[in-house]
Amino acid sequence: MIGHELTALHGLDHAQTLAVVLPSTLPIRRDRKWQKLLQYVEQVWGIVDGSEEERVTEAIAKTRNFFESVGVRTRLSDYGVRLDTIPVIIERFEKRGTVALGEYKDVNSQVIEQILTLSA
Repeated sequence: MIGHELTALHGLDHAQTLAVVLPSTLPIRRDRKWQKLLQYVEQVWGIVDGSEEERVTEAIAKTRNFFESVGVRTRLSDYGVRLDTIPVIIERFEKRGTVALGEYKDVNSQVIEQILTLSA
């Protein structure tokens, strides 16, 4: 949903919005997605050594590095999107009543703001 707003407001395509939003979502949601990140780092990246903390951190880093390695930039600023777009996106979610996102319905306006700020 965050990516849809970036597309609507700034014309970013799906790959670009995914490359911006996902690497910034993972560190913010790492506690909630801990087990999935451990599964991901093992099954996708083949990393089984190190502590859980190290593996989760590596999963997040490898995600951003992957996008960058295939030429898809991972920061809003890479696409000319400034911080002043964040309140606009949040307002659009709130106007539609869409402020409980994610599989647990716990991604609210504050979390969206954190994700986009980290994406800057």
